[in-house]
Amino acid sequence: MAEHDNEHLGTGTRLVGAGRRAAWTGTAEHPGAVVNPPVYRASTHLYPDMAALRAHPANVDGNFYYGRRGAPTQWALAEALTALEPSAEGTVLYPSGVAAIMGALLTVLRPGDVLLMTDNAYEPSRAMGRGLLKDFGVETRWFDPLDVAAFEAAICDRTKAVLLEAPGSLTMEVCDVPALAAAAKARGVTVVIDNTWASPLGFPALERGADITVMSLTKHVGGHSDAMMGSASAGPEWYRKLRLRAQGLGNVVSPDDAALMLRGLRTMGLRLAQETASVLAIAEWLERRSEVARVLCPMMPGSPGHDLWKRDFTGGCGLFSFVLKGGTSASRDGLIDALTLFGIGFSWGGFESLATPVDPAAIRTASAWPLPGMDGADKFGVRLSIGLEDTADLIADLDRALAVWSAAA
Repeated sequence: MAEHDNEHLGTGTRLVGAGRRAAWTGTAEHPGAVVNPPVYRASTHLYPDMAALRAHPANVDGNFYYGRRGAPTQWALAEALTALEPSAEGTVLYPSGVAAIMGALLTVLRPGDVLLMTDNAYEPSRAMGRGLLKDFGVETRWFDPLDVAAFEAAICDRTKAVLLEAPGSLTMEVCDVPALAAAAKARGVTVVIDNTWASPLGFPALERGADITVMSLTKHVGGHSDAMMGSASAGPEWYRKLRLRAQGLGNVVSPDDAALMLRGLRTMGLRLAQETASVLAIAEWLERRSEVARVLCPMMPGSPGHDLWKRDFTGGCGLFSFVLKGGTSASRDGLIDALTLFGIGFSWGGFESLATPVDPAAIRTASAWPLPGMDGADKFGVRLSIGLEDTADLIADLDRALAVWSAAA
């Protein structure tokens, strides 16, 4: 495959060609001999003689050195992800999305610093603030992601980073990323964002003001629920610092998993398009149901943050939530148990549909649940990850489950 100027190619074309350097898919005599970069399983890289070892470039990306520094399989994936992220200098790979978030924060923060974390953050991110970061002397404070003025007021002299998530992975609010990022940068605060929901295909995070953008590749990039990995992409100011900190922490990803991620990447655009189309149909159907108090889907008019999503995003995905009208925790459990086409599991972004309960009240510290404007009795939510099943079949499954819920509630 010939190399092209990425900026002038469509998303699908870039997904097909990203990371497929001729140097990694062939030989000097036959460049580009295979479609996919081979899987390099190697802990040890050999040198022909001592002169070659001594002449080896010092810690430069794309050069054999030792297995922990990677090989063409991992380099190809990192290069492909960088090519998809406007303004990125490079991408660092981590064993999981959680490792990527922590790797980014440990790059930016030092003992005595303050981290501001969005109150609708992914629970493992919140656990970092309460646990490991606290143990390392970093203080975490939470803020309402929809209140820019309160965020600005929360920045102090010790604030060194903010962690954003747009939308929140349970309650789906969309914050004003450019405004929050501008306020942070005016005070010298580094902006880290978990951009797993939209990916760079739907939200160019660095161009919207983030300094470091993190993804759980386990979700959309892998897409088949068979591998775990995370990534952090950044511009020149932060990329090399991320890379050196990851090396210092001993982070490395399996070449076999990198190959699975590269395979998933090629069809990510098609899967996201199908999932998004299904979500819009299902969300519209749920909005008409008397059993449903609120649909939380940023792509739908009337959902929290829809105007910001329409302004800043170019795409979505298969993840959204809805809130039942009244009921109990037990009746909500009965609804989820009654679903036959939805698995019960904590991941998302795979080809299969999933359902989990949404109960954020216990973990909110700076914002309310239920959301403003909602009846206090309407608090039992369900998060759906829509996969690649036929939309009509998923709607029929939800119809049967809502009937079970109505009988119990």
